[in-house]
Amino acid sequence: MSDPRAAARQASRPAASAPARVRYAIVPVPRLSLQTVARRSGVHPDLIRRFVALGLAEAERDASGELVFEPTAPAALARIQRLRTGLCLNYASIGLVLDLLDRISMLEAALRRAGTRSETPPWT
Repeated sequence: MSDPRAAARQASRPAASAPARVRYAIVPVPRLSLQTVARRSGVHPDLIRRFVALGLAEAERDASGELVFEPTAPAALARIQRLRTGLCLNYASIGLVLDLLDRISMLEAALRRAGTRSETPPWT
């Protein structure tokens, strides 16, 4: 049988938790405002907000609550717009096509790493 006093001492000790990790960026990542992304991609800001709400585009909110984007966002939004207007796709199918194109890119990258190369050019 175990000692009840030892069990009480063990229960009264604070649980050791893992130390919190703090990450500091060596170089700050530039963020683009909604207006900058709209100007660079040629897409209206309201439509960009809709794309973010539907999950087609990624954005974060800054301290003031405004949308901020990665530097690659204008190209991604222009791609979404090309799919929408060029292929007459609805928003649900745009999401599916983007997922498939990303999967194709990942598979082609894996083939390149393995030394096997696809004879066909990439989709995008």
